[in-house]
Amino acid sequence: MSLLGSGALGRVVRSGVGRRRVQTTVIAVACMMAVAAAVIAGSLIVATNAPFDHAFAKQHGAHITAQFDPARVSTAALKETGRLDGVTASAGPYPTTTFNELTLVGRSGPHSDVDDLDLRAGRWAKKAGEIVLSASFLNSPLKIGSVMKASGDADSPGLTVVGFALSSARTADAWATPGQVRALASKDSPVTSQMLYRFKSASSKGQIAADRKLLSAAVPSGSLLATQSYLDTKHSADRGAAATIPFLVAFGVLGIVMSVIIVSSVISGAVGTGLRRIGILKAIGFTPREVVRAYVAQALIPAVAGIALGVVLGNVLAVPLLADTAQVYGGVSLSVTWWVDVVVPAVALLIVTVAALVPALRAGRLRTVEAIAVGRAPRTGRGQWAHRTAGRLPLPRAVTYGLASPFTHPVRTAAMLLAVAFGTVAATFAVGLTSSLNAVGSAQDPQDRADVTVVSGGAVQNRGPLSPGAARRAPSVDPAKVGAAVKAQSGTASYYGMTRTDVTVAGISGSVEATLYQGDSRSGSYEMISGHWITGAGQVVVPTRFLERTGTRIGDTVRVTLGKDTESLRIVGEAFDTDNDGLSVHADMAGFAGARPQVFQIQVKPGVSPADYAAKLAAVVRPLGADVLADEGSQQDGMILVLDSIAVLLTLMLVSVAGLGVLNSVVLDTRERVHDLGVCKALGMSPRQTVSLVLSSVAGIGVLGGLIGVPLGFALHGYVLPVMGHAAGTGLPPSVLDVYDAPELVLLGLAGIAIALLGALLPSGWAARARTATALRTE
Repeated sequence: MSLLGSGALGRVVRSGVGRRRVQTTVIAVACMMAVAAAVIAGSLIVATNAPFDHAFAKQHGAHITAQFDPARVSTAALKETGRLDGVTASAGPYPTTTFNELTLVGRSGPHSDVDDLDLRAGRWAKKAGEIVLSASFLNSPLKIGSVMKASGDADSPGLTVVGFALSSARTADAWATPGQVRALASKDSPVTSQMLYRFKSASSKGQIAADRKLLSAAVPSGSLLATQSYLDTKHSADRGAAATIPFLVAFGVLGIVMSVIIVSSVISGAVGTGLRRIGILKAIGFTPREVVRAYVAQALIPAVAGIALGVVLGNVLAVPLLADTAQVYGGVSLSVTWWVDVVVPAVALLIVTVAALVPALRAGRLRTVEAIAVGRAPRTGRGQWAHRTAGRLPLPRAVTYGLASPFTHPVRTAAMLLAVAFGTVAATFAVGLTSSLNAVGSAQDPQDRADVTVVSGGAVQNRGPLSPGAARRAPSVDPAKVGAAVKAQSGTASYYGMTRTDVTVAGISGSVEATLYQGDSRSGSYEMISGHWITGAGQVVVPTRFLERTGTRIGDTVRVTLGKDTESLRIVGEAFDTDNDGLSVHADMAGFAGARPQVFQIQVKPGVSPADYAAKLAAVVRPLGADVLADEGSQQDGMILVLDSIAVLLTLMLVSVAGLGVLNSVVLDTRERVHDLGVCKALGMSPRQTVSLVLSSVAGIGVLGGLIGVPLGFALHGYVLPVMGHAAGTGLPPSVLDVYDAPELVLLGLAGIAIALLGALLPSGWAARARTATALRTE
């Protein structure tokens, strides 16, 4: 009741809200859209702010994942390590082996004091023949019910996928029952014992090193085989999440700015068109303070309703986006954080109050006589030069009259122009962003471009399984014979061999993943940020992170060691490669005598079916111990799909708000000129000409808004994308940055006209339907 006021003031407020139904609706809807967009952006910023920390804390993640040799240390001794000074919790030992090149851990259930797994889909493995995969494979071809085999032999054991689980610390690639793990063990893949530990102090690499030393001293020498620190996983996860924040902030700022523009425009228009009413209110005894309160309240009533609806809408729309984000990062709440639902509406209400207060204060300062006089007789002379100039154009009179109309109310026109420009900025930025994100998805795994893949055996063939049973361990395979069979196969257009292995690089502690190529690998090259792809021996291509870590640049030489071979390789290119935290190298296989191709990537000739080609080639290479896979289509990265969805949703909201701003301004203009429209109708103006007049009054604003908005959206894209890349620890190639072309920019410029015309469509129809006599009687 305090907002509405009491007595005469309350009646004035209610009358103003009910009489200006269009403005009331515009304020409510604009606030609803802006708040919904802010709630979505805010909730996702919270979700992507240190997602690893949230998931890790929720799951009581392992600070150290340790592998022990069960032949050297007993189960009882391993359990005793959980009671060491400094260890706060432990779990295990769990039997561990390698299956289909995945780290397979035997656990009877997902829950534990350490690494309490989150079962994302399906159920847990309860018996032999079942396997649960890491949630990172949810977007892969592997589905619940898929069967994974250890080799291509008909009698090879197979495991059926029954679920997907998330381990924030990435303690395993897959899980099965302990008995199943022991049954799968072999000479090549023996069973080890996995222990998971949490420590009092584990926040730095130095503390982790001390904790590892503590474990090593507590067991017999040589029994601790390997350890994995959660800090490495955390670093990689945080880099990926940080890249989304600049994008969300950009849309959030656009939404806030547009809401301020729309609300200010609506209230300013209400004051401008209600001068006579303001004068009358003062004449009957209203004080300046009461006038200000009346006009602020007329804005706050629909704004409060719109803000409340916006919070509800934002929560509803955020749930599926949060679900997608949780699938990517894990540990994300599927409901909007409570303080986002408090802070966003509070800030929105403050912004609306300030936006409404400025024009309301103007109304309060108006002198009574001046307000009544101006309200009865609109200012003359304003915009006459525009009408004279437009009248000389070889266009219909209705069109020239409409083109000159915006100059009558420059402030209102400026607000409309800003709304159209910001709507065009949002559309331009969103189109560029989605194009860039899709380019990132296409560039991440260049091996997906191959029509057919031949797996000839060895170590891990791909960063994730190619398909059920794709990666084999077949040391007897002769890659030379497999390559000869590929070359001889009818339909082969081109092919190259590749292998992945760990190498050491001077200046970097620990191992670095190397991808070595045999033959012309240009068809599988990474997108280049600078320099060029490898063209022969003695060259190496590296990611941005590698250059930063080693302090090198293109043209410098690095020493790479594989086994007993050490080669000095010259850096010839910087590749867009974010895997392994950007610490990897790409080089020619010829410089390393011990390297053999494990995979052959094949392009088939035009008109040749990859599936038919793969079937024919399989009959030749399977007897050699290799396997063939036809391209199943690359899977789009989960986070890219989430960001695409967010960009489309927020853009539609912002463009809708821009259209509402145009609608409000045109309604005000049309109502002010209703008497003039009546005169024009009496002189013979048809309804079609009336529509042309109203639409042409915003056409120029749409053109100018497009001319302003497109360059600003282009510039915003050029600023935000490199910031996102830097947050992810990589530079960006031209294919990701240069995504606009001239025809597309022209079409985006036309978006400004489309926003303006769509916003003016309803008022133009109302003006065309208005009866001449009614219009002439209206003032």
